Amino acid sequence: MGSPSFAAPIANVTAAVGREAILTCLVGGLGIFKVAWLRVDTQTILTIQNHVITKNHRIGVTHSEHKTWFLHIREVKASDKGWYMCQINTDPMKSQVGFLDVVVPPDILDYATSSDIVVREGANVILQCVAKGFPKPAIAWKRETGDLITLADGNTVAIAAGSLLNLTRVSRKHMGAYLCIASNGVPPSVSKRIMLITNFPPMVWIKNQLVGAYEGQQITLECHTEAFPKSINYWTNDNGDIITHNNVKYDSYMKSFSYSTHMQLNIDNVAQPDYGNYKCVAKNSLGETDGTIQVFSKYSNVLLRNAIINANFKNNMNLMVC
Repeated sequence: MGSPSFAAPIANVTAAVGREAILTCLVGGLGIFKVAWLRVDTQTILTIQNHVITKNHRIGVTHSEHKTWFLHIREVKASDKGWYMCQINTDPMKSQVGFLDVVVPPDILDYATSSDIVVREGANVILQCVAKGFPKPAIAWKRETGDLITLADGNTVAIAAGSLLNLTRVSRKHMGAYLCIASNGVPPSVSKRIMLITNFPPMVWIKNQLVGAYEGQQITLECHTEAFPKSINYWTNDNGDIITHNNVKYDSYMKSFSYSTHMQLNIDNVAQPDYGNYKCVAKNSLGETDGTIQVFSKYSNVLLRNAIINANFKNNMNLMVC
């Protein structure tokens, strides 16, 4: 009777955590001898022939015609990484080993990673993201909106690499969600959303500070404000009274987006008492500001222009008579 031998070396196997790993041992001429699988580092006997010896329920063994012997490791754990031996009980014993490498998909560590942050405009901010996994995950940052990231050196990038993201003298333009993305080639990649909120007192911009109107005309006053926390916005008239929304004479409209608000005040059927100063007011917990728009009468300008035209006409007529 011939002595059994290995037909090929055991191929090294790489498996992801949670998956199944299968190591293969090819044996020729086994005859009456038996094949066993062992864990090398602990010298633990896992299987002998068709029987599982270890109490580890994740271990299994199968074969094909007593020539190809498979060691199954289900629901692979990181601790399963190491060398495994296929052994034939000849005298002397014959054996060969194969290595199981276990890769671990990335996992972001919440306790070591920045959470949502609120700062005053002009402050410096460092966002941190820490992930575990094998191989070691790489960290990348991007803005949820797709806007560029302004780095501490002034450069702008779509994606910033590294565990730390340094933002210098943050402004309202830095405000928004930042995504920390961890990847190591083992799917799936993971991400965490970190919200950066920048607080600042209200600011007001007015495009037209002087608005002329004829009596009976309808006009629109416009004002643009920025503030965070979001401001309370309203209009006041020349007497300092707040203009309410349910006023028949006035119709106010506001459209807000993020930290900005566009204010409109429609004045219907302008009359003499409607001329004067109007203020758009914005206030939040950090301050208050306002902008003034003056509404003036175009009627006097029309009279003056007509008087000049009439005077010129009379002068021309007198010259013609002469």
